[in-house]
Amino acid sequence: MTTNSEEIRSLIDTGALTGGLGETMGIEVSEASAERVVARMPVEGNRQPYGLLHGGASCVLAESLGSIGSMIHADQFGRIAMGIEINATHHRSATQGHVRGVATPVHLGRTLATWDITITDDEDRKVCTSRLTCMLREAPKDA
Repeated sequence: MTTNSEEIRSLIDTGALTGGLGETMGIEVSEASAERVVARMPVEGNRQPYGLLHGGASCVLAESLGSIGSMIHADQFGRIAMGIEINATHHRSATQGHVRGVATPVHLGRTLATWDITITDDEDRKVCTSRLTCMLREAPKDA
């Protein structure tokens, strides 16, 4: 599936851009471009057994943001983006409220896009930093 900027904006506005998992986790995208992607996610419903924000939830938020930015960037080449590597460092826990993720590009090429993602709590304290690399490739013919 090839999309254009208007279609991407529509997907953001409807919440469909983060897909089923993003919807399940409550991710709300507020800004999206090839230069910056911003979203928030509730801690409630995304906790591990000790009541802390699950580290995997932070990774889902980070990968969603970097993938959205990569998709927007890839669109200019008629390509799609697929995450191929993610890492995350968890700095502190979050137990309530929302976390906010901000993704900024490190590299935007024709075949790879790499993003730094910073996740903070409601008090703007760093919860997690992550780096995502996406491969940009031709869309499958049946997509």
